[in-house]
Amino acid sequence: MLEFSDVSKSFWTGTQRKVILDRASFRVEQGQSLGILAPNGTGKTTIINMMAGLEKPDEGTITRTSRISFPLGFMGGVVSRHTARENARYIARLYDLDPDYVEAFCRWLCGIEEYFDQPLGTYSQGMKSRFTFSLMLALDFDIYLIDEGMPQTTDALFNRRAGEILRERLETTTVIIVSHQARTLERFARSAAVLRDGKLHMFDTLEEAKELYDYEA
Repeated sequence: MLEFSDVSKSFWTGTQRKVILDRASFRVEQGQSLGILAPNGTGKTTIINMMAGLEKPDEGTITRTSRISFPLGFMGGVVSRHTARENARYIARLYDLDPDYVEAFCRWLCGIEEYFDQPLGTYSQGMKSRFTFSLMLALDFDIYLIDEGMPQTTDALFNRRAGEILRERLETTTVIIVSHQARTLERFARSAAVLRDGKLHMFDTLEEAKELYDYEA
């Protein structure tokens, strides 16, 4: 379970205060995936980061009783001066998993061959994305966080492998996805919410959420 209770979050932009959430309260139970529709620039990534524990709210509380993933494509947590092998084994120990398994899984899925034993700082952006996505799929979570859909790389084989694994995983887990496009949410969630002016409007169905979102767009 993931629950926001009277959560507020804002930023000072240099000229004014930008409100991301204003006393928002909602709960996501396991097995009840949620899609959040929000225009670009309204704080989608900030909300996902708060769910993951990467950012703290200004006010209110966030309660997590499930294993919640870091956002898909998130680059934090890995160390650029360390190799993919070293990073994979370190993250495995943090999550109390078998380092040999996590290393082998990531090595197979990301398919970067000898670069797996070189520092991440030498990688291209695409190679980093493949490694961090592989690392997330090697771990076991109850709730997966997705910001604007599944990450895509220029490697077709990786996209196909990773996509198949993720789709299988999502059949037995819960997803929270944020996007500015309703069609991105359709693959993952039935219930939905609309973020407008710091308020989160909850709906039982994506169709209901789309009516408000399209009306106010």
